[in-house]
Amino acid sequence: MRVFLSSHLRDYTQHQGEVAAQGATVDAVLRDLDRQYPGIMFRVVDEQDTIRPHINVFVNEGRIRTLKTAVTERDELHLLAALSGG
Repeated sequence: MRVFLSSHLRDYTQHQGEVAAQGATVDAVLRDLDRQYPGIMFRVVDEQDTIRPHINVFVNEGRIRTLKTAVTERDELHLLAALSGG
């Protein structure tokens, strides 16, 4: 599946904004990403295995909040950091 990354995660992927990963759930895809790009999962998932509050995860165009969300190889996963400030 295609995974799109916001700029704050691109340090892990040699500055690539789009990478490929495999898995039947968002959790499995993130684990595959972490195998390829060590450390990236910790930036997305906290110690309780939940998506960090400042990270928005989308499967195709729908925002998800659980790592158990099923995905297929035709889906697109988007990992975006929430922006704040003034």
